[in-house]
Amino acid sequence: MNPPAFPNSSLDQFAKAYPESILELKHELLDHPLMELESLVGLSARLPESVIEHNLGDLPFGIGQHDVPPHTLTIDETIRSIETNASWMVLKDIQLDPTYKALLHEVLAEIRPVVEIYTGKMLNLVGFIFVSSPGAITPFHSDPEYNILMQTRGKKTMTLFSGHDEEVLSPAFHEIYHHGGPRTVKWDDAYAPKGTSVTLCPGDAVYVPLKWPHYVQNGPEVSISLSVTWRSEWSYEEADARAFNGLARKLGVKPSAPRLLPKHNLVKATAWRAMRKLGIRA
Repeated sequence: MNPPAFPNSSLDQFAKAYPESILELKHELLDHPLMELESLVGLSARLPESVIEHNLGDLPFGIGQHDVPPHTLTIDETIRSIETNASWMVLKDIQLDPTYKALLHEVLAEIRPVVEIYTGKMLNLVGFIFVSSPGAITPFHSDPEYNILMQTRGKKTMTLFSGHDEEVLSPAFHEIYHHGGPRTVKWDDAYAPKGTSVTLCPGDAVYVPLKWPHYVQNGPEVSISLSVTWRSEWSYEEADARAFNGLARKLGVKPSAPRLLPKHNLVKATAWRAMRKLGIRA
């Protein structure tokens, strides 16, 4: 068993902030051998290529998911020359590797009691490791998971926007996303004053609430960070209610947004799940 990932003070803060507030935390994974570059080279060789994404990092943060130009380096070339190749890469689904699965589950076990009090059973535990060149940008996007991003090397700044601001994240975005649409969010310069920027140095972490859109700007050195994510019973209800709303909107109805915590979205979620079993799609 490894030492705890979070000091008690961070766990106390998390209990007060979860699930709807951005929270800056501290973590204890500095110098962890599994987060060293050579260990990550080995992990990249063991993971299926389908769960490794590598992109150019010299991009505008408002670029769309399908507008990113193709990367010409191999996975191995990208990670070994990350200091100079102006790229960023993410090793997804690290839980497919037994050693990294153990790390992921140990970290999330520390916050599980708080999570399950507020949002129900902790589900779909997934880990991501980001390796980024100096100055690399991860474009503006939204993720369907709750996330704690833990910085272990280098520095990066994440700029976040409320997931409840319908000017930034419209109801249509949610509905299209939960019918298989892209996760990149259309950028407008008018959004800029609404952002909250969090700079992460080694030992820092940030909790990102469900689907809060964000972009990331890497600092002047190579950056390595671990993202530990999970879903909840409540988040799946919300997603299915959004999918139901997408179908209703196509039928000419203007549906209300899903209810916020602590309320549930069982009626719409149950209706969508029944329609899905019958093969009904939007």
